[in-house]
Amino acid sequence: MRFLLTALVALPFVSCAPTPPARSTAAQPAPEKPPVAESPDPPVAPAGAPYFIRQEISGITFEGVAFDSRNHRLFVIDQPNGPASQFADATAAANSRRGLAAVNAGFFTPEGTPLGLVVSAGKISGSWNSASSLGSGVWCEETSGRSAIARREKLGRVAAASSRQLIQAGPLLVENGHPVSGLEATKTSARIVVLWDGGTRWWIGRGSPCTLAALSLALAGNSPTGWKIRHALNLDGGRSADLWVSGSVPGGPFLSRPPWNRPVRNFLVLVGK
Repeated sequence: MRFLLTALVALPFVSCAPTPPARSTAAQPAPEKPPVAESPDPPVAPAGAPYFIRQEISGITFEGVAFDSRNHRLFVIDQPNGPASQFADATAAANSRRGLAAVNAGFFTPEGTPLGLVVSAGKISGSWNSASSLGSGVWCEETSGRSAIARREKLGRVAAASSRQLIQAGPLLVENGHPVSGLEATKTSARIVVLWDGGTRWWIGRGSPCTLAALSLALAGNSPTGWKIRHALNLDGGRSADLWVSGSVPGGPFLSRPPWNRPVRNFLVLVGK
């Protein structure tokens, strides 16, 4: 975990009133302008390459990786034998695929069963969640290779089961560019989210502890990426929140996984196409 310490030093102010100098008709030089502080340069990445972003919006700190789905994709790593049966954390899961970044993904029961449908490389686990808000949204990669975020009713059970990769989670935070109404507004927690512009631009990462309602409003009004968010999906957060970014990603390396985090069932790993 990284901490930013800002020290403010107050300097004493001394006032004095010297005798005004005699007037002079000679032209006075223009006062020098104080130097303008330059902003730190953003990470420089080759065109189309993923890059790490840290940005604060409405008091929420977002940390994650932006990428283009034309040359990179998300891959679901599921553990059929339960949490930590293969990979202890996002770092281990990503390294198994030579990944560039990884986050924990879907919700699961205390017994380790997915709380919704999961498809990893065409293999299905869990079952279609048709009732809970924790399954109201879906991230998927279709057989054509196109990735998308959709409401579960719009995608449907049959199309979901035929996906190449899929995580059913929720709730949706932003839908068609607008905040989703009725979200929980009292409980704060670390959040793992997936953002999409409706085309080929994506972002996966972590939001600092906040309510779902505050997160929805923040993302609908602004974006850590600079492009407008069309759909945003909430994944499992809280004690499950786990984000790893490779040092090969401009702005990385980065790791956010407090020692009290619990093992999880599955991960979304960013890989090259």
